[in-house]
Amino acid sequence: MKFVVAKTAGFCMGVRRAVDMVLDASNLSDDPIYTYGPLIHNPQVLEMLEKKQVFKLDKIPAKGEGIVLIRAHGVPPEDELALKNAGFTVIDATCPRVTRVQVIIDKYAKDGYATIIIGDKKHPEVVGLLGYAKGNGYTVTALDQLDGLPKFEKAVVVGQTTQDTDFYAQIKSWCKTNAPHYKVFDTICGSTEKRQKEIRDLAAESDAVIVVGGKQSGNTKRLAQIAFQAGKPAVHIEDASQIDYSIFSSAKTVAITAGASTPNWIIKEAYQKIKFNLSKQHAGKTRLFQLRDFLLKTNILAATGAGFLTYACSALQGISNDFQHALIAMLYVLSMHILNNLFTVKSDAYNHPERADFYKQNRTYLRLLAVLSGAAGLYLSYDTGVLSFVILLFMTLLGLSYNLKIYSLTPKQGRIVKIRDIPGSKTLLIVFAWGTVTCLLPAIANQASPWLVMVVFLFSIGLVFSRTAFFDILAIQGDRITGKETLPILLGEKTSFAIIQYVLIGEIGLILLTSLTGLLLKTALLLAFIPFLMLLLIRFFKKDSLISGVHRELIIEVLFLATGLLAVII
Repeated sequence: MKFVVAKTAGFCMGVRRAVDMVLDASNLSDDPIYTYGPLIHNPQVLEMLEKKQVFKLDKIPAKGEGIVLIRAHGVPPEDELALKNAGFTVIDATCPRVTRVQVIIDKYAKDGYATIIIGDKKHPEVVGLLGYAKGNGYTVTALDQLDGLPKFEKAVVVGQTTQDTDFYAQIKSWCKTNAPHYKVFDTICGSTEKRQKEIRDLAAESDAVIVVGGKQSGNTKRLAQIAFQAGKPAVHIEDASQIDYSIFSSAKTVAITAGASTPNWIIKEAYQKIKFNLSKQHAGKTRLFQLRDFLLKTNILAATGAGFLTYACSALQGISNDFQHALIAMLYVLSMHILNNLFTVKSDAYNHPERADFYKQNRTYLRLLAVLSGAAGLYLSYDTGVLSFVILLFMTLLGLSYNLKIYSLTPKQGRIVKIRDIPGSKTLLIVFAWGTVTCLLPAIANQASPWLVMVVFLFSIGLVFSRTAFFDILAIQGDRITGKETLPILLGEKTSFAIIQYVLIGEIGLILLTSLTGLLLKTALLLAFIPFLMLLLIRFFKKDSLISGVHRELIIEVLFLATGLLAVII
């Protein structure tokens, strides 16, 4: 059975912006925080916000305090003014696409134009838009309703930003024939158009369609309507537990899409559960997936990659068959990554739901594995020299203290500061730790040339930085929810992708330059293939969302294994 995930599935720009704004306010402010009405139409997101003490304000009180965010759908201008007069600090999280429609209506309403809104009168976005129409606004949900409206001398026609594109095309055609003097604006969001077009194409090409998203979400309901109209088995669910899998028993290709208010973690969880339940008949393939997931969840694959990278770094420094340091690096990385995942189960519930469950169920065994592997790594490092042991011990203690309470920055408020609270610390510490165990420890034990050490260290941390920053981008929603300030959150996804690409291009240039000038062996040119391939893959992953996050992690981790295998030839 083949599964196709829509490229357009998940948060649109406006929803992502609104969620980011409310999470930033929650993470940075101690004031009470509210949203005026539901921020977006997704029950899981609203439940998550309540857990973060962000509550919904249904009515505007005479007096209030704290921060109120205007939801992505927007509100009538009089409501925004009333919130400010009540004493709230108002943050406008209205989608910019909706704001554009508000500006159009407001501009022409001031000149006496009537406003015709193609949309559900009770939908929050339409309620907000009507507030800009100066009492001269009308809503239309069916073509024949246009005939029942007065014949306006001047009017503007706008569509709810999540309106069905085919229906709005009929509205425009009617206006052209019956009221050519009306000013008709194309206000349907480009994201909505792309989603609707894609689901039409996928529904035509697939045997069944699954739409994931809130039952109260207008754009999600329209996606479901389009899927139903295709005449294929189709369901609209809020989570995978609502699926009756028997209706998909004969399907060979299943398309999965999600509304603009559906977060990535819900899509990931639904996709994994759907795929698992519909693929049970392929027992062999299921066991391979289970093995893959086990290696990724336990970080055994990542640790093995660290060992292979260490072997490559040693080979580049002229140290042959350095299996001991490769094993030390593997044990250290395994220990630290397991411990870090045990501390981050909260964010994993949003980024990696299955991994979070795995760590909850196997906490005791994983703790034991982390302690034993960490102790074994320290023992082996002591055998290579006291200085190596001291450095690895320091790195271990630093890793252990990453999630621990260190000191109170503001004792009166009781705010605790941890190393992980330092913006960008996660990415930088992982890069420094991997660079130390993969390059510096072998160099210290074998007294390698300082120039070689510098080149190899840059090669190692460049690959690790690209890997870590890319994984941080994949986890950006969950990290923002739990208040982590990773580099992608600080810099933005676009800038982070650009930096990763520049780093990998620099890696390629570094290997080519040092090999051609004789600092490294000419056979080291082969290793330039690793950052080159990683660059191509990350550029591909950025553009194509059909590959699941698990597959992306697997492919990137395997590249580190390839680094060690190529080093055998050097």
